[in-house]
Amino acid sequence: KLAKTNALLANPELKKLVPATRPFSKQTVKEMLGQFGLVYVKPVNGTFGQGVIRVEYRKNLANPYRFQTGIRKYRFPDFETMYTHLLKVRSKKAYLVQQGIEMLKYRKRLFDLRLMVQKNPSGKWESTGLIGRLAHPRKIVTNYHNGGTPMSPEVLFSPHMTPSDFAAFRKKLDTLGLTIAAAMEKRFPGVKELGVDLAVDARRKPWILEVNTKPDPYIFRKLKNPSVYRKIYRYCVAYGRIRPKRRLRRAG
Repeated sequence: KLAKTNALLANPELKKLVPATRPFSKQTVKEMLGQFGLVYVKPVNGTFGQGVIRVEYRKNLANPYRFQTGIRKYRFPDFETMYTHLLKVRSKKAYLVQQGIEMLKYRKRLFDLRLMVQKNPSGKWESTGLIGRLAHPRKIVTNYHNGGTPMSPEVLFSPHMTPSDFAAFRKKLDTLGLTIAAAMEKRFPGVKELGVDLAVDARRKPWILEVNTKPDPYIFRKLKNPSVYRKIYRYCVAYGRIRPKRRLRRAG
């Protein structure tokens, strides 16, 4: 994850959209909590949102330190007690600490976006699909494999934007996807597809949470519009990610 983050940071335009990310240590957790008030502690090589811990510092509360993993929530009176418990809860894997983004919500549930960016059969990058992921009511992660619900982004943004505002915002995201692809290709030659996880804050600023070089194309089957998945599938077949399904011939 840090190698991909560094690829994004090398681009001045993208650097502004990448949450601060540092290797996990007691010092970085303390410093970043003091700076941002909210951080996510993530496994370096995690998948499906497993092992992600949301850590908060709320200054004026009796138990100002708190964290959540899965559906379990913990509160602590001081940093030392919280950090000791954090070490017990996390796995033995390598972790990183990422600046927390206060994401937009839909019906009091967090949501983020997955933007699919692929090389088309002509070898040019194209933003091919956008899907929303609504978190489980009691969880902090939006991943489908961790209780999240794939949804139309138009629906999720309906309390926050008019349809015309969303259409303009969507174009902005598609362009952003192409910029990300160009930056990633410089560091990872040969990459042909990207799944970009985006959070959007109250100011409508998109933040790049993560870039996946082997994204799951099948989540896009959950969209009502089947043409989105058809295009993604067609491109996956063209560059060899998916083998085309053989149609069985009927015996004459």
